[in-house]
Amino acid sequence: MKTCPYSGLPITAKPHWKEEQPGYLKRIELVGNDIFHAFIESRHPVMLQNLSNNLVKTVLRESKIPDQPLYLVWDMSNINDISYDYKQGINDLIYHWGPSFSVVVFYNIDPSCQILIESFAAIAPNSMTVLLRTNYRDAIETIMAYRTGKAHTEELEAPPDDEEIVLKKEFLAAVARISWLNMLNHKVFLPPAGNRFYPYFKALEHMQCDLQSREELHEKEMLRLKNDYEQRITQKIILLNAQIELNRKELLQHEQERASLKSRISSQEMELTRISTAIGEKTTALHQLHEQIRSLDIDLPVKQRMIDQCQNMLETELTEKRLKTELTAGDSEFLSKLQKKHPNLNQRELRVGLMVKLNYDTREVARSIGISTRGMESIRYRMHKKLNLDKHKSIKTYLSELAAEQ
Repeated sequence: MKTCPYSGLPITAKPHWKEEQPGYLKRIELVGNDIFHAFIESRHPVMLQNLSNNLVKTVLRESKIPDQPLYLVWDMSNINDISYDYKQGINDLIYHWGPSFSVVVFYNIDPSCQILIESFAAIAPNSMTVLLRTNYRDAIETIMAYRTGKAHTEELEAPPDDEEIVLKKEFLAAVARISWLNMLNHKVFLPPAGNRFYPYFKALEHMQCDLQSREELHEKEMLRLKNDYEQRITQKIILLNAQIELNRKELLQHEQERASLKSRISSQEMELTRISTAIGEKTTALHQLHEQIRSLDIDLPVKQRMIDQCQNMLETELTEKRLKTELTAGDSEFLSKLQKKHPNLNQRELRVGLMVKLNYDTREVARSIGISTRGMESIRYRMHKKLNLDKHKSIKTYLSELAAEQ
């Protein structure tokens, strides 16, 4: 185990007593059982980023240090700046952390950090003494002097009658309280109006007032934004609830329409069954009549006409049965689309359009609607005009294109 050459105390250093920060590694060694020696490892000058007490707590926990005054020696080698976040962390170190250091000594201080360390010393509470020393030896000897009770206040602090040093400390403390700890309500010390340093402290007081006003404006703006945000959220919630209620009503309406459609489909299926049965019975009767006519002993021309008429009736019934039993949902959709696009078409023309689309020939369509083939040609001619078709475009082609439209 290493021994401190200036105090003779043992030095405890564990590999995991470290804390990684951007660009450097912070370590702590324990000198004796109450002196913490903190330093960083870095290849180049760095800025202290975050002040965390976790590493100190780890050393305390693992070393089982008794409840007694603690001391901290801080090696400032390779440190040329301190971040704002680190400065704010000093607030936690001074006012919120349980175990406190009775004496903190900084050494190897870069000139660029001198004022910052002096500012820290200026705001330290009365229970904590913060001192600046040149090197490790001076720092350890100072700690040992306090540790053994041999320190002399007059040797370690500025003489009370040195006005410039006292005012400098007061000025740095005021700046640190304002900028580091955001203590904007803490009254700024003012020397007598005739004092040569009075204007500086007065300017600092004005700056504190300005920052206080800016903080109040910021709080008002934050409150305004919060209220505006809450109002917008409330409006969104109202709109969302209204939309939910509308969707609920639409869903209920769709369910009712669905139930109605299911009822209609059921009714139409029953009607289709009845029609199919009736057509079947009628077709059977026509077949029987057809056979009876064939067996009659009558004039042949008359007999043939009767047979032809019976055959036409059979074919018409078969066409009707196919048309009524083979219709699909797509056919119903097609009829709806055709009627919507061409409201001038009558029911018979809509039926003709459907049969043409289903590839029925002219003779079958004519027989289905009970007219002659010639009459059917007249209907197709009128439909061609009603559909506003070019003379070179057929009804069949147009209806097929209409059925394919999305």
